[in-house]
Formats: sequence, C-alpha cells, structure tokens
Amino acid sequence: MELMRIFSYASIILSISVYLLPIMVNSIGINYGQIADNLPSPENVVPLVKSIGVTKVKLYDADPRVLGAFANSGVEFMIGLGNGDLEKMRDPNNAQDWVKQNVQAHLPDTKITCIFVGNEVLTFNDTNLSDNLVPAMQSVHTALVNLGLDKQVTVTTAHSLGILQTSFPPSAGAFREDLVDILSQTLSFHQKTGSPFLINAYPFFAYKGNPKQVSLDFVLFQPNQGIIDPTTNLHYDNMLYAQIDAVYSALASLGYKKLPVHISETGWPTKGDEDEAGATPDNAKKYNGNLIKLMSQNAGTPLRPDSDLNIYVFALFNENMKPGPTSERNYGLFKPDGTPAYALGVTNNNTGSGSIGNGVTMPFSPTSSSTGYLSISSATVRAFSRFYC
Repeated sequence: MELMRIFSYASIILSISVYLLPIMVNSIGINYGQIADNLPSPENVVPLVKSIGVTKVKLYDADPRVLGAFANSGVEFMIGLGNGDLEKMRDPNNAQDWVKQNVQAHLPDTKITCIFVGNEVLTFNDTNLSDNLVPAMQSVHTALVNLGLDKQVTVTTAHSLGILQTSFPPSAGAFREDLVDILSQTLSFHQKTGSPFLINAYPFFAYKGNPKQVSLDFVLFQPNQGIIDPTTNLHYDNMLYAQIDAVYSALASLGYKKLPVHISETGWPTKGDEDEAGATPDNAKKYNGNLIKLMSQNAGTPLRPDSDLNIYVFALFNENMKPGPTSERNYGLFKPDGTPAYALGVTNNNTGSGSIGNGVTMPFSPTSSSTGYLSISSATVRAFSRFYC
C-alpha cells in the first residue's frame, strides 16, 4: 500500500512539474500550514514543492519532521514562534535553548533564513501579547548573535492589515494611533537588525466585506479601470499593490522609508460560507494565477517600482481542521492527496503554454470598467483578520 501511495505521488508530481515549473518565479514563496489530519508526509511534500518551482516556504512552527525532510533541498525556510510562546521567549535562556534546538540543529542542511516571532499579535488587542512581542524578538535575535547565526537568520513578526488606520488613497496610509508606540519599537528593531516588515494582505476580505462596492476585477488582477491616487497621481489596477503601498506610506510617515516590506500571506479560498462572497475555485484560480504572472514581470508596486516583492501565497494545502468560517479550510493550491485544488491557469511568457489543468491566458491591460475601492480601515480588517498561533 505504501509503495502504491509513493507511486501515486510521483505520478502526480511529474504531471504537475511538466506544466507548472516553467512559469513559477523565485520570488514566490508558499505557506505550509498543517492544521489537518489528512496531509501527506513531509517527505512527500518535498518533491511537490520543488516541482512547482517554489524556493521559499513559510512554516508556522519549527516542526522537526518538516525541517529534516527538506534538508539539502535548497528550499529556504521562514519558521514561526507561536503567540503562546512569546512570554516564555522573553527569557534569554529560553530563547537560546529554542534557537539551539530548532534552528542551529538544522543548519546548514536545512536553509533556515528567518524566524517570525508571533503572528498578527497587535490586532488581538491583547496587552499581554503586545507587551511581550518586542522583548521576545530581541531575545531570539540575541540568541542568534550569541550562536553566530545572526548574519544568516533574521528575526521579524507578521502583521495583519488591521494595524492600519487608513489605507485609501495609498499615499494616506497610516498606522492606528494606539499602535504607533509598539510599532515604533518593532520598526527600530527591524532597522537595527536588517529584518523585513511582514504583512498579511488579503484583498478577499475587502471583497467579502462589501461585494457591491468593491470591484471583483480589481481584487483579482483582471482588466479594469483602476484607481488614481489623487496625491501621487499613481495608477493602481489591483488592490494588493494599493494595500502594499499604503503600508509603505504608513512606514514613511514614521520615518522608515527604506524598510523592506514582504507579503507573508496572501491568497484566495475556493469555498466559503453563504456570506463569503467570491470564494470559488474560478476566483481562486484567477487571483493566484494572475498574481504569479504579475510577479514574473519582476516589477514592484507603483510607489516602489524597484522594490523586490517577496510574496508568500497562502497556502500549500487545504487544512480540514482549521477553525472559523469554511473559507479558512479551503485556501490550498493542493488537496491532501497532492492533486491541484483547481486548474491554476497561467501562460508561460516564453513558451506560450503551460498550466496545471486547463490553462488560460490571464490578461492584464486595463480596460474601461467601473472599479469600487474599499478603504481598508482598521475596523474592517479586524473583522476579517486571520489568526494563527
């Protein structure tokens, strides 16, 4: 039975790699969540990840089975420390023990390049969590310094868009006033240590929150009229880039114009509850397919055209044990058996063909159509934030 399972995965991976490998780009990463009881073994995940050309994986913990399976694979890893570990990690001794066991023990065979300490901590509005965030980050970084690993492993934390008070127009992006003090501490840490600012950005939440006002084409990178930022006169034809530039503007307002921003999560679900408008396989295919094609152009956002956009798609697999609305369990590019969750149709610019399943060409030229833009206020985003700890 095990031999047949391995053969089945090998067949699936071969068929996927023939179609998808040419169109994936190095700047695309993948989130590897494991809140499920039916996922393939990490050993079977390795060839699946490599077959789609992904070179970066974000893991929500430091699962030794996964890190061991990916040894000598060349895949870069961002590993996580859960929100429940922040208080413990304030103690430098605990942080050093953790780094020794979960980072140093796997280097250099497994290429761990980043640790994110806590996920969307500041939008929990939990004083205990937020008070522990920066001290925990500092302790983990100090442990890396003590072990001589700080030059190869950075320390950061991931935020939801709920940290923004305003996001439209992008040039008016600003952080919530009640979070400015704690954010200033984290930004100072990033600047001193050279680590990136991570944001989880989901245009899906904006559309889900108000499908009558928000243009589906605008959130799916489809042809649309787009919007003009009245201050900068920059044109935006998709919501994700507008959200990213709102973050850049918010950072600049606090004096951090040059801090790199990485998108640690973005994606689109294939299924949702009745009140989750837009959660369909076709929309997921358009969102992720168009995103990958856009990334292959190696261009930044309108405000930062030369910036290197490091984007991690959420997620590798559907996760059947995740709590929350139906959409939470249906973000995967793949089903647990390794087959694609939908036909990720993207066309290779070099060959003119190539896709998983039924490939379609994803156009990008703007056309004249109406586009509504929902200003993502902190209240709106908090209502749809996704939490992992």
